Amino acid sequence: MPPLLTLVELREAIADVIADNEKAYDVPTICTALGLASGDSNEAFSSKRVYVRSRIITKSIGELVDLGEKLLERYPDADDLENMIGLFKTTGRGVTGHIKNLIFAADGPKPELVLSDALNNTIEIVENSEYCLVYDLPISSTGLFWKHLVEWWSNKNNLPFPDKQTEYDLFYRLIKSLASPPEKLLFETYFKYFHPKLGGELPALIPQVYLHYDPKTLKELKGEKRLSRQRMDFLLIFSNNERVVIEVDGKQHYSEGDLASPQKYIEMVAEDRKLRLLGYEVYRFSGYELVNEAGKEKVQKFFNKLLSKHHIHCDHLSL
Repeated sequence: MPPLLTLVELREAIADVIADNEKAYDVPTICTALGLASGDSNEAFSSKRVYVRSRIITKSIGELVDLGEKLLERYPDADDLENMIGLFKTTGRGVTGHIKNLIFAADGPKPELVLSDALNNTIEIVENSEYCLVYDLPISSTGLFWKHLVEWWSNKNNLPFPDKQTEYDLFYRLIKSLASPPEKLLFETYFKYFHPKLGGELPALIPQVYLHYDPKTLKELKGEKRLSRQRMDFLLIFSNNERVVIEVDGKQHYSEGDLASPQKYIEMVAEDRKLRLLGYEVYRFSGYELVNEAGKEKVQKFFNKLLSKHHIHCDHLSL
C-alpha cells in the first residue's frame, strides 16, 4: 500500500499548481476566489509559493483535499495534484473528526467521568481529577507539539514560559504516570534523544491516554471486560488525521500469570484492528525489547523512521 498523503506534500502541490499557472498579480485574486484567508499581496510578487502557503497553513488535510479538487476543475492538466488526490482517496483520510477530550497521564486512581452534556459530548471528571491531566485547549490541525503542552502546563500551574525548569517539571510529571520500566525507557529515550534536536517542535509523546471509558470496575463487572483497551500507552498527534498509537506489551497483555492466554491475545489484536480501521497507526513493542542500551538504540531508530515518515527530519533541525 502506498504511504498516506501528508499535509506538507499536499500544501506543496497546491502551491506549485497555483504558482505555475498564474501571474503574480493574479494570485491574491485566485486565492480569494477559492475562499482562502487574506494575506499580504506584496508577498505574491516576491514568491507566489510562499504567498499561497501562508494562506493554507492552518488547513487540515481533509480541507486541503477539498481545495485540491476545486483546483483540478480550474487546472485539469495538473497531473501531479490529481495523482496525489487519487492517492489520498485510495489510502483513506486517516482519522476523521477532531479530538474533544484529551485525558492522560493518570498517576493514581482511575478518574470518574460523567457525560455532563450529551448533545455536545462534554465530559466532566467528578472524582480523582487530581490524579490525571486534561489538555483543555484546541489542538491545531497540524498536530500537538511539546511546546503546546509546556505552554498549557505553565498556564495551568502559573509557571514561567518559555522556561527549562517548566519543561523539566512537566517531563517528570508525565514520567510519574508510567508504571513499567520499559515504558519509562521508551519515553525517556524519545525525549532525551529528540528534544535537543527539535526543541519545542518535538511532537508530544502523550502517555496513558484514555481512549474508552467504563465507569464500572472489573470487580463490579465480576471480571468481565466490556472494553478491552481503555487506555493507550502512548499517543502522537501529527495532525487532525494523523494519529499514532504506541503500545508496550508486558506479559499481562498475553498471559494469565505465567500461562499463555489465547483469549487475551485475541482481545489485543482485535482492538488493534478497530483502531487501524478508524485510521490510527498502531505500533507495538514487547517489554523485553526495551531494556538497557540495546532498547534505547531500538527506540531511537524507530522514532527516527516514524518522524521522517511524517516529514519531521531531525538532522536538519536544532534548538
